[in-house]
Amino acid sequence: MTERAASTVAPLLDLKLVFVTGKGGVGKTTVASALALFASTQGRRVLVCEVDAKGDVAGFYEAPPTSFKEKEILPSLFAMTMDTEASLREYLKLQMRIPVVGRIGPLAKAFDFVATAAPGVREILTVGKLCYEVRERNYDLVVVDAPASGHIIGQLAAPQAINDLVKVGLIRSQTDWMLDILSDPRTTGLVAVCTPEEMPVNETIQLASRLGEETTVSLAAVVVNRVLPELFGRQEEEVFHCIGGPAPMAQLQELVGGDAGPVLEAARLAVTMRRTRATHLDRLRHGIDDTVPMLYLPYLFTRSHGLRTTRQVASSIGEELGY
Repeated sequence: MTERAASTVAPLLDLKLVFVTGKGGVGKTTVASALALFASTQGRRVLVCEVDAKGDVAGFYEAPPTSFKEKEILPSLFAMTMDTEASLREYLKLQMRIPVVGRIGPLAKAFDFVATAAPGVREILTVGKLCYEVRERNYDLVVVDAPASGHIIGQLAAPQAINDLVKVGLIRSQTDWMLDILSDPRTTGLVAVCTPEEMPVNETIQLASRLGEETTVSLAAVVVNRVLPELFGRQEEEVFHCIGGPAPMAQLQELVGGDAGPVLEAARLAVTMRRTRATHLDRLRHGIDDTVPMLYLPYLFTRSHGLRTTRQVASSIGEELGY
């Protein structure tokens, strides 16, 4: 993270645009959905945008599928799914005053050709739509369920890339105001989600480094998901060791009337997993700028997602933010 961003980054809920990313499988969408829900319960008018059309943000609120046209799914909480063709249509209508009816046909094909030849054009339609909502102050907060951490840098760097290519004209002026929004750490920030495991921690540290080197967006927070509770301390570990011998184990099994071995092994495993994950957390904390807040969310032992789970995660986020 750059010195600029580290010294001026705003509190999470004071931002206007938040991108949520992370390695696949760490709970990125869960955190984005919960953050948006929590913000809406704090009096904010919130838009949560799903960038990947194959995602299921609506499922986290038990709401009908979303589309490019945002809709209110809970009080003060609106949801939409990004669509680049629809975003291009809206851009032509709002920014270039070109009326577009129905599918844009040949224009869409021309756009596909240009997007293939000039990397960043497609991404800028996504980022541009989000920045437009912020500029127009349609919402107090826009939360983006962004691409995975391996792809987010290219998306956030797109306006600068286009800016470097185009020096004058309408497109240049468009990217100028987008960059103003993205570069302001009081307005825009990125939240990196990870779990206390080796690969997600490595990827998060790399993401933080690339974010400062290749984009103008600040790292607003790191959310560590699925943190195991500390069930046992040192004294309990000593007890496990003492009763692990043949004689104490025989007495224990006589008292409980069954095999106590699996229970003891499970307790030892819980201690080992907690300790291993704590090591990864230490490495993460040392690998990220110490001014960046780290939020810790507990492991929810559930196999499905829905509004109940989203509310639980939202409550945990609120506690971590001090609400």
